[in-house]
Amino acid sequence: MRNLFLLVGILLTQLGTAQLTIIVDQIPANTPAGAEVFIAGNFQNWNPGDQAYKLIENGNGDLEITFTPSMQNMQFKFTRGSWATVEGNENGGFLPDRTYTYSGGQQTLTLQILSWEDTGGSNSTAADNVSIVDTEFYMPQLDRFRKVWIYLPPDYNDNTDNYPVLYMHDGQNVFDASTSFSGEWEVDETLNTLHAAGDPGIIVVAVDNGGTHRIDEYSPWVHPTYGGGEGEAYMEFMSTTLKPFIDVTYRTLTDRANTAIMGSSLGGLISHYAAVEFQNVYGKIGIFSPSYWFANEAYTIVSNSTPLPNTRIFMLAGELEGADVVTDCENMMSTFDAAGYDSDNIMLQVDADGQHSEWYWRREFGDAYLWLFDQSNAIPDLSGMEIIQLFPNPVGDSVSISALTGISKADLILELTDLTGRRLIIGKKGQTSLDTSRLPKGNYILRAIMGSVDQRVWQISKQ
Repeated sequence: MRNLFLLVGILLTQLGTAQLTIIVDQIPANTPAGAEVFIAGNFQNWNPGDQAYKLIENGNGDLEITFTPSMQNMQFKFTRGSWATVEGNENGGFLPDRTYTYSGGQQTLTLQILSWEDTGGSNSTAADNVSIVDTEFYMPQLDRFRKVWIYLPPDYNDNTDNYPVLYMHDGQNVFDASTSFSGEWEVDETLNTLHAAGDPGIIVVAVDNGGTHRIDEYSPWVHPTYGGGEGEAYMEFMSTTLKPFIDVTYRTLTDRANTAIMGSSLGGLISHYAAVEFQNVYGKIGIFSPSYWFANEAYTIVSNSTPLPNTRIFMLAGELEGADVVTDCENMMSTFDAAGYDSDNIMLQVDADGQHSEWYWRREFGDAYLWLFDQSNAIPDLSGMEIIQLFPNPVGDSVSISALTGISKADLILELTDLTGRRLIIGKKGQTSLDTSRLPKGNYILRAIMGSVDQRVWQISKQ
């Protein structure tokens, strides 16, 4: 009995000293006066404004909080009370969840807050015609809030036209490098360039992903290891809450023929789900590098579906993403065909140099948009593109072509233009490479010309 009391005493002592102290010794200079700072994480259900987890001044000019974590593998972020005021990276952009392994006892962790997302936009790359619809748009189907972006055509305020709408996932990565995790798609720059060349334009609405909720929201099916299962509720939000708001607030063409949805990876998976289960809403679907490996149900819903006419689906896969991505997309094409979908309205583009990366999706966005909206006359026909004959792509300080079957290189001239057709670089006859070291970042067209005839046309990009 005496030993039992001793053991209990030791356990109580250990519990009493099992605390983690987190000290923040630096906050952004532009932090609003009087702002309260909170810690939100998986140990308190990710509540961004939980008063029990508010940091207090410790008398040394720093902010501090002491608590006993409910788990060892912690994930967390700092906020000023809401997800709209969450901390950002050194550029004011998206910061991945912080992690820390708490092993018990008394521990102290000293950290710095580099920026706030809502005040750190000085390095924004978003075009002037991109704005924020709401930093905390309510999602009633999931009882969450999300940041929503919108792109309006350059001449939107100069006319009374109604426009098609493209809805996109992973909104942090669509328009702005300062908020992106691994690079932006440059959707605004691409569409502005195409608009200047005569494209009539569209509206783009991009919804930020849910961070720790991304996997759950981007799949309606549960993966035994990675989660999922909230995709239906997420698409109900997109289709029955967000879309009606956009249609009332902006001048849109509301029918399915003028409503598109697009995403990559898991964003491609949820776009695929929308193509089948919400096809009465979305008539045009962009599925980039889809994560079909996540759920076999992606094939089942196609097989069990009855396709509506004139549904256009653009699928993209890169050979450098892994063999399964291309194979899965090819199998899905066969599944669509067997289910009675119009093969003329479904395209699978496979690129030899394609990688699971924003630079690849950025490069191909323009072509996908033009094909989905059947506006391919806006830029040169790229159907003869053979990537294996051009390298590298994206380009670095130079771009080169290899031999073209049946064509004499001695008679060829390489010409590089922007997407509007403005000539930027022209090589000498027989020259098979161009110096692109001074070429700004962006998307371009490279032609191999003999006489006045295009022998090959490629779309290239420089990062």
